Amino acid sequence: MDRVNWGIIGCGNVTEAKSGPAFNRVKDSKLAAVMRRDAAKAKDYAQRHNVPKWYSDAAELIEDPDIHAVYIATPPDTHAKYTVMAAEAGKHVYVEKPMALDFAQCRRMIRAAEKAGVSLFVAYYRRALPSFLKVRELVTSWKIGSPRFVNIRLFKAPPENISSKGDLPWRYRPEISGGGLFVDLGCHQLDYLDYLFGPILSVKSFALNQAGLYPAEDIVSVSFIFRSGVVGNGTWCFSVSREGQIDEIEIVGSKGKISFSTFSFTPIRVESESGYEAFDLPRPDPIQEPMIQTVVDELLGRGQCPSTGLTASRTTRVMEEILKEYYSSFT
Repeated sequence: MDRVNWGIIGCGNVTEAKSGPAFNRVKDSKLAAVMRRDAAKAKDYAQRHNVPKWYSDAAELIEDPDIHAVYIATPPDTHAKYTVMAAEAGKHVYVEKPMALDFAQCRRMIRAAEKAGVSLFVAYYRRALPSFLKVRELVTSWKIGSPRFVNIRLFKAPPENISSKGDLPWRYRPEISGGGLFVDLGCHQLDYLDYLFGPILSVKSFALNQAGLYPAEDIVSVSFIFRSGVVGNGTWCFSVSREGQIDEIEIVGSKGKISFSTFSFTPIRVESESGYEAFDLPRPDPIQEPMIQTVVDELLGRGQCPSTGLTASRTTRVMEEILKEYYSSFT
């Protein structure tokens, strides 16, 4: 194989700008087919993005002999199902985050890929973005000395149209998403910190719903420790005022600290023995292009992707542990 032909299952909003166009932009990659249950919408997407084939049945796309790899961009409740289907058909898989509804599903996906001899990647694309690679370089080069602890703060105002009396978007429905916005957004942060400091070994947490706008958790407070010995604390709140919104991770070391955002792409701020520095690196467009290039490079035998089923499953396991007491009351 000298080029990877892709098929997308679930060509919704995330694929319009964040990922879909990248499959035709990266070297030796082509988007060959898309699938959406609504055939008219699948056809429309294909025509707008110059994709030669479209389907309304996932099985038909998976069985297409021209497809080498499948990108699964559906909500998390179908990630395991489609991953297993694709693996059993001999297709490599790149699946959206979070990897699955729970750790048990992640293990099923990993086993299916291993049994079929195919690769499984997960779209934790911050592991490949220039600004996040810069933070990693600063940490691993001991710019701030030995890392001591990490503080995460992510506070967001609820959307004005969210109401427990209306139809909720899937990201607020635990049976589809695996939780609330903590799962949808916090997973990026926890996965990236896994990339910096290794697996999280232990967590102590509280999860609550304070605003009552939907069933899922809307505030989470966690203390955790990494295998490397770095200690972490995080607070995620999704019911603050617009003026109270914060997006910041702070890494404190023995000789300084690094502060950066996860979603706002503000400049990285470094305070160290050499003084204050700021780094403003570009935000790629499409944002998943660097990660997709690493996937293609690994499939073609010329590189390695930093986000696999194994690494991503660790993040799902940690989130499941954080939320287990909260969701135990749902059963």
